[in-house]
Amino acid sequence: MIVDLGTGDGRAACAAAARAPRALVIGLDADAAAMAESSRRAARPPRKGGLPNALFAVAAVEAPPPELHALADVVTVLFPWGSLLGGVLGADERAASGLAALARPGACIETLVSVTSRDRVDGVPQLDDATIPRVAAAHRRTGLELVSAAPASTEEVRFTRSSWGRRLLASGSDRPVWRLTFRRCGT
Repeated sequence: MIVDLGTGDGRAACAAAARAPRALVIGLDADAAAMAESSRRAARPPRKGGLPNALFAVAAVEAPPPELHALADVVTVLFPWGSLLGGVLGADERAASGLAALARPGACIETLVSVTSRDRVDGVPQLDDATIPRVAAAHRRTGLELVSAAPASTEEVRFTRSSWGRRLLASGSDRPVWRLTFRRCGT
């Protein structure tokens, strides 16, 4: 099972479902309206482009559905903002715990993050080589191990089919994008 946390408009979740037709892909977001169109498209019959392996649910990162706790093989978080960004970077403990709760032991959490000092998000540091150790330390408390942190390539951003990623690429922005990969500890 793949959970796309903070799915937004749901395009990335639908793309993941199309790439992995045998995997259940669940898009979670606190804003039902944002993902409504993708949910409608996924619910169509397969002959009309529907994705029977894609589902969408309304939930905040701080309180993911208990039915999904420790079930995801992969959790993706693409270009988070607000409390989800704080959770990914370990600055919001409740959100970080919610993120960790979705992953089964050994699962992978793949994130693409773009944040700079210009963003002025309360409690969230600019992501760079100096702040990576703090991110890793914060996540150890939630049972996640940071296994890699590196700048993301343009191709990695494009591959997500995320609307935010597409906007970032189209703008020619020089914003750094980081790929942070975590693993859920435990057996």
